[in-house]
Amino acid sequence: MDIFERDAAFVAGTYGRFPVHLVRGQGEYAWDEKGKKYIDLGSGIAVNTFGYSDPVWAEAVTSQLNSLQHASNLFYTDPCSALAEMICQKTGMKRVFFGNSGAEANECAIKVARKYASDKYGCQRHNIITLKNSFHGRTIATLAATGQDVFHKNFGPFPEGFLYAEANDLESVRALMDENTAAVMVECVQGEGGVVALDKDFLTGVQALCQENDSLFMVDEVQTGNGRTGHLYSYMAYGLAPDVFTTAKGLGGGLPIGACVIGEKAQNTLGKGDHGSTFGGNPTVCAGAISIFQRLNQDLLDEVKKKSQYIFDSLTGQKGIKGVTGMGLMIGIETEKPAPEVLSSLRDMGVIALSAKTKVRLLPPLSISWDALKEAVNAIREVCAR
Repeated sequence: MDIFERDAAFVAGTYGRFPVHLVRGQGEYAWDEKGKKYIDLGSGIAVNTFGYSDPVWAEAVTSQLNSLQHASNLFYTDPCSALAEMICQKTGMKRVFFGNSGAEANECAIKVARKYASDKYGCQRHNIITLKNSFHGRTIATLAATGQDVFHKNFGPFPEGFLYAEANDLESVRALMDENTAAVMVECVQGEGGVVALDKDFLTGVQALCQENDSLFMVDEVQTGNGRTGHLYSYMAYGLAPDVFTTAKGLGGGLPIGACVIGEKAQNTLGKGDHGSTFGGNPTVCAGAISIFQRLNQDLLDEVKKKSQYIFDSLTGQKGIKGVTGMGLMIGIETEKPAPEVLSSLRDMGVIALSAKTKVRLLPPLSISWDALKEAVNAIREVCAR
């Protein structure tokens, strides 16, 4: 059997894979088994922050593998505590719980919100408001938190206590908030919902409502975080101060990690035995994450903003393109042609892009070269104009 037949025979059929067999990568480039070269504008869905086989990351991971690859959370390890310290110092937050994915980070945030509310007000205060068109993960609880009906089919019953407000409609949030509201969770840029950046007035209004009600204000930074939007975390672009934020994807640079980052208000909510993860804070993964996080400096963030502006300027108003949305290097392109058709044509031209709802989605490595970026953008313009 070739890889396509073997995959179909033995791997759970949960993915609509592209018909591409990748075998290696370097920086923003990937090659298939036939030697075809692609410019990858997906970076593993915003995971490969500095592209494929980043040498700094690879050295950090390899060095840690050769000393202590795993120890469990029954012991102290340097990379776990060092990474937590770095995140807290850069954000002003107080505590970090490490898991293995964005969904797990959001599960932890849900538990923090409900325990904070229960400790202070009683267990009846458990409702969590999220937004329609949001996406927070694929576990049962994070599916329940996700404000899209399409993800709620076939997997019920779901945990109770999740309510959905209209995005960019503060009165919709206000109408759902009461004495039983533990938290509100938002994405500043709704990624899976179509790469839609929310309004600043709305987000600051939601934060104010949470403060008035002593409900935790939580921001899902799973896709938007770690420099993706041109800011260390997207909430910083809006001048927000969340009580909790979650992150994953680009933090690990290619290895699985999730983090629930907790601010002063709820910093002591979780005690011994309240939560756990066998692999959370794994020293090898954290060593790789440190090598990523310490390079997310202002020069890089400024470069991300410049590349973002180039994409917006180059594609907005072009033939076959209805509109461009997003922030930083998290961009959605509404095309006249169906997105799958555009993606297929781009692959023929040696460019890998993704989709979100009806849009073509771009999530290139933050370090993508200008030459590769310009070549890929020209290909998008050509395909859309045909």
